[in-house]
Amino acid sequence: MPETRLATRRAELARAERRKRLNPGDPEHAERVLGLRRDYAEAKLAAFVTAVVENAPPLSPAQRDRIAALLRSGV
Repeated sequence: MPETRLATRRAELARAERRKRLNPGDPEHAERVLGLRRDYAEAKLAAFVTAVVENAPPLSPAQRDRIAALLRSGV
């Protein structure tokens, strides 16, 4: 399922990038591409995290909090 979501997001982004190239002066296309890039990055990260979590031993609450703080800070 995550692979399907990732492929779908990538295809949407590719279509939007193509439209943006064909209409370089349209700010709506640029904004849409930016949003789709963000969505694609999120889908890639979610797929990676899912794979890691499925194979990792359970984390302590402190470890989960530390990882969550990293994600919240954007670092």
